[in-house]
Amino acid sequence: MKGRREYIIRKAMELYALQGYQNVSITDLQNTLDMGRGTLYYYFHDQDELFQTCMEKYFLEPKQKALSTVSDNVTVEEMIQAIMQYLGSLEETLMTFSNKAVNTSNVNNLMFTAYSLFPTLHRKAQRLALKEVDLWRKALYNDQRAGLIRRDIDREQVALMFAHIKNSYDSGLGKTQMDFTLLEKSYREFHKILKNV
Repeated sequence: MKGRREYIIRKAMELYALQGYQNVSITDLQNTLDMGRGTLYYYFHDQDELFQTCMEKYFLEPKQKALSTVSDNVTVEEMIQAIMQYLGSLEETLMTFSNKAVNTSNVNNLMFTAYSLFPTLHRKAQRLALKEVDLWRKALYNDQRAGLIRRDIDREQVALMFAHIKNSYDSGLGKTQMDFTLLEKSYREFHKILKNV
């Protein structure tokens, strides 16, 4: 039973990413999943519940998991690793889809749709974003105390800048697929600028 539910979530997510949530009907889902409406409704109350479950599983839960791996004694290096772990899970998800036309551009559009249509998802995403900024702030403070980065920086502003690196990143520099190695390089270059030399 769990395996079938996971199959529904994965195939539905792939369909949503390809076509957009608002362009996918229950009939589209039935055809993609090769199952009757009754079976689909056995696992999910309606399409909204299925979509929200997809977004939680593929975006919110991996970010929550990555951020929960760091402690209050976190360093900037550990935060970079945690964020890259989260982005790595997104990349792995994209690789599991049978249709290789699904890319990070599709996914970014899907997240925007999800957060604009479902306030509950938006609130959860906001809480995670605030947690991320708070952890960046703590990491900067810890690295300053250890003498690893300059003391003359505005921790609040720099924490926000770290948090926005991935949010403002041009997916693949104009391509549809984001190059995660370039994103990691951006984190590391910014970190290098802050270091005491």
